[in-house]
Amino acid sequence: MYLADGRDRPGRGSAADGTRPPGRVPSAVWALGAVSLLTDVSAEMVTAVLPLYLVAGLGLSPLGVGLVDGLQHGVTALVRVLAGHAGDRWGRHKAVAGAGYALSALCKPLLLAAQGLASVGAVIALDRIGKGVRTAPRDALIALASAPEVRGRAFGAHRALDTAGALLGPLLAFAVLLAVPDGAAGPGAYDAVFTVSACVAALGLAVLLLLVPGRPVPGAEAGAASRPRLAEAAGLLRDRRLRRLVGRALWLGGCTVGDAFVYLILQRRTGLSDGAFALLPPVTAAVFLLLAAPLGRCADRFGRWRVFLGGHVMLLGAYGLLLGGAGSPVLLVVVPVLHGTFYAATDGVLMAAASALLPAGLGGTGLALVQSAQALARFGASVVFGALWQARGDRFALAAAAVALALAVVAAGRPGPAAPVPPVPPAREGVR
Repeated sequence: MYLADGRDRPGRGSAADGTRPPGRVPSAVWALGAVSLLTDVSAEMVTAVLPLYLVAGLGLSPLGVGLVDGLQHGVTALVRVLAGHAGDRWGRHKAVAGAGYALSALCKPLLLAAQGLASVGAVIALDRIGKGVRTAPRDALIALASAPEVRGRAFGAHRALDTAGALLGPLLAFAVLLAVPDGAAGPGAYDAVFTVSACVAALGLAVLLLLVPGRPVPGAEAGAASRPRLAEAAGLLRDRRLRRLVGRALWLGGCTVGDAFVYLILQRRTGLSDGAFALLPPVTAAVFLLLAAPLGRCADRFGRWRVFLGGHVMLLGAYGLLLGGAGSPVLLVVVPVLHGTFYAATDGVLMAAASALLPAGLGGTGLALVQSAQALARFGASVVFGALWQARGDRFALAAAAVALALAVVAAGRPGPAAPVPPVPPAREGVR
């Protein structure tokens, strides 16, 4: 069985028999995309200045940066599966996602009071817990609202809006830094960025509460007896295809260098000023924005695993350029372009591939399982990369990551684990 697809009711843009016109992205996906856009504006404002804040403002070493960057990935794994399962069990994906968005919004003002590695790391950990709580239920809502044969397109549309926020966030942070006396060097610059970020996060939470419809999971109306238990979630990995997908995502994620390191190395190679540092993430985000939907359609048509692996090849190309193109200003464009293509070909595509393997009623749990595998792998990768950088230099650390990624891509190049796209089920009224 596959995740049931939510359908718009007649009279709200759907066909008279309750089916959705072929290829149409549901309105619920666009609403969730608007929430993600605002939330990412808030989050990326902080992310854009965080590496410099940690190094220049707090004086952290590369290992300290690696620990903080790893927290952004690893701590989410602690709550993803539980949050995804809670949404499945109680049929309240929107409520669980809302709790995650609220926690992340509350963390932004706390950054104003954080000083030193311990306090900054604690606030970032809480913020990432909020992300871990919201991500799987949100993706489950997208899958439930979308017909199986267009899930790549639906996830691509959502990720495009999400990435529009990732594009606008650093630009807004850059504008705030320009407005503050002395720019990035001013004592109040980071506080100003964190304050504006908190306001935008609150707006995103309001949009979620007011505009996103709640969609119950299949069978939630039948009562507690039909609700999935945690033991059933633990049995998901008995499916060999899902187990292969999780294993490959774990391996590839463990060879991925954190964004903070990519941008710091790019700054070192090109001599980019601290004031212009916040402009690097928008280039990546702009490419992600432009390519997320087209690559989602390509994944639906030509194979999701092929597109997913192709994204890692683009990332490998970015590592190669950083290793061999020191001093060239072309790197400021080409590396972020390859970096953005990597995200466009992997983020939503992996969720679309995983959703095709999951039984009805366990969509949030299964997607959280895949996301947790990647998060844990990237946590370890960030810590190891930071340690290698501190011990042997950034060039040695990046070369090691490139070799590991190349081997992982070759090993994962066998036929992908995703199931074929199922036929559209018979029309039903309402939402299961």
